[in-house]
Amino acid sequence: MRLVTFQTTDGSVRPGAMASSGIVDLVATDATLPGSVREILAANLVARAAAAAASPKAVHVASAKLLAPVLDPDKIICIGLNYRDHAIESGMAIPKEPIVFSKFNTALVGPEAEIRLPAVSQSVDYEAELVAVIGREGRDIALAEAMQYVAGYTVGHDVSARDWQLQKEGKQWLLGKTFDTFAPIGPALVTADEVHDVHRLGIRLRLNGRTMQESTTEQLIFRIDQIVAYLSQVMTLRPGDLIFTGTPPGVGFARKPPVFLKPGDVCEVEIDGLGCLRNTCVAG
Repeated sequence: MRLVTFQTTDGSVRPGAMASSGIVDLVATDATLPGSVREILAANLVARAAAAAASPKAVHVASAKLLAPVLDPDKIICIGLNYRDHAIESGMAIPKEPIVFSKFNTALVGPEAEIRLPAVSQSVDYEAELVAVIGREGRDIALAEAMQYVAGYTVGHDVSARDWQLQKEGKQWLLGKTFDTFAPIGPALVTADEVHDVHRLGIRLRLNGRTMQESTTEQLIFRIDQIVAYLSQVMTLRPGDLIFTGTPPGVGFARKPPVFLKPGDVCEVEIDGLGCLRNTCVAG
């Protein structure tokens, strides 16, 4: 199924499901369901949510704004330099272990939300990413069991202020990656059972209609199970945690001349079977 978070015209925020007939209000359909996607994952109620979405009595939403599918993750974790073709493009060695950084929740936005370009950065870059969403709490997870902890996937955009990330003293990776609005995700959380092979998905980014990045998740250096097992050695993974899994080649700072985002730019990140995430850049 495709889980979403939506906002109604009266401002209320609720979990929903994408259906052929539109967006189903899960709580209005089944009042026993929790009031957020993260809570549905934590309570292991995805099957009940799917039943509500497929019910003949399903309540549909006439008008709604889609937000980030998971609004309140405990953690937003990111993996750097995780595509072979991107490592080659960057002139860097293939990592022997995952390169890990994070974003704060204030960076999180949904589809059609504005990406605010901060006045303090002149080098804001785009990065298309597959995002894995954790569905079960776990620590020290065995590699063979790691995929059982993944609820599903969504489309992500790891927006990056390269001057902060790479040119500040000490290289401010976290700050360069976590300006407000720098973590768009959506439009939906597609449950793992609907993704035939997550390691064979086409991924691309279009900037104002021009394809800038195009690759496949076959190029991932560290696969989803490896990432989950590796991270769980250090931290407890919790339902709703988001893992940005890396970006393919074609990023702006590696181009000659470099291409950075500017007000009015429209970014579309598309992953086969998961949907298209569209955001417009504005002056911040």
